[in-house]
Amino acid sequence: MSVVWRFLLPAVLLGQILSTPALAQTTLPMQPQLGPRPFHLVDKMKDGTLKTRLAACAGPFHKTDFSVGHRGAPLQFPEHSAESYRAAARMGAGVIECDVTFTKDRQLVCRHSQCDLHTTTNILSVPALAAKCGQPFSPADPATGRKASAKCCTSDITLAEFKSLTAKMDAANPDAITVADYQNATPRWRTDLYAASGTVMSHAESIALIRSLGAKFTPELKAAEVPMPFDGDYTQEKYATQMLDDYRQAGIPPSDVFAQSFALADILYWVKTAPDFAAQAVYLDGRYESKGFDDRKAETWKPSMPELKAQGVKILAPPIYMMLALNENNAIVPSDYAKAAKAAGLDLIGWSLERDGPLNKGGGFYHSSVKAAIDRDGDTLTVLDVLARQVGVRAMFSDWPATTTFYANCMGMK
Repeated sequence: MSVVWRFLLPAVLLGQILSTPALAQTTLPMQPQLGPRPFHLVDKMKDGTLKTRLAACAGPFHKTDFSVGHRGAPLQFPEHSAESYRAAARMGAGVIECDVTFTKDRQLVCRHSQCDLHTTTNILSVPALAAKCGQPFSPADPATGRKASAKCCTSDITLAEFKSLTAKMDAANPDAITVADYQNATPRWRTDLYAASGTVMSHAESIALIRSLGAKFTPELKAAEVPMPFDGDYTQEKYATQMLDDYRQAGIPPSDVFAQSFALADILYWVKTAPDFAAQAVYLDGRYESKGFDDRKAETWKPSMPELKAQGVKILAPPIYMMLALNENNAIVPSDYAKAAKAAGLDLIGWSLERDGPLNKGGGFYHSSVKAAIDRDGDTLTVLDVLARQVGVRAMFSDWPATTTFYANCMGMK
């Protein structure tokens, strides 16, 4: 950390940062470092006015709240690691996400899922902790067609045990015979270059780090994968309150926190008990997984957009594809879903850019509604432009925040 920043940081915060090994390397970013990827995407765009405008954009670039680090920067760094958060901040992410779940001793930690330790950490390589997994590693059996499997949850271990783990790129090999092969499965379009020593984080540590990086917070209250109440009396409400209490105790103003949940009940609980945080709570719309829901048919949206607004929801966050459609000319345009949300007065945030991998074959889940119009990586910026200027999203989650930072700066967004 530079001498200049040592004098600018409050003494208490500086002590907190330097007393935690994972945070001691922190360098507060002055100006985003975007690297070559955004410019590569511009080069790969179809010719047109948008490409011309973006190609002429040379900075300077600044941090922007439009750019949200989805689990940090997991395109290349282990998700929810200190290294991933620092990378996101260096790429100009004004908001950084910690997905929040709990350990056996009810401490909050950053993991995308309560039960993903077998794919996102080295737990299976640590015999003493692997033995505590609810479902130990089981090798694949080619003779029967059985796939390799395991299930290790944060609720299986204590915070101290969790902190002894190393984060890795999220992946598993279902055909593996050994633990080593099971863990060695990172997709070819990602990388293990930065995955040898990923630092896992408690929720409180993530708050200290993200604050030191000058960014805002978007914690997601993850659904418990164990019966609630957990361990007798740890209810969903206590869990939801505990997450916000960590920000109160750290002195973080509610205006800097975008609390998320896929459970509407969590959002409505915050509306009732924590209106200061609920003012910008984010309802993650996972109803696409519900039987009977069709993002193209308004009659299946229950609650409706006006009903969500009336209940106190202010920000709705669906996957990218739900906000996009193709018109008669095969051009990407706002979907009826997106139009209805905006008409009801709901703000929109999209997830997650740069998560589908290479787009030369149309992409995957996140581009499924516009797949026929996608044939190159440069279409990432075309999609982003429709979301920003036509749909009117207020922010975008991205697995590589340099891309969203670049776009927001070049288009004059805050």
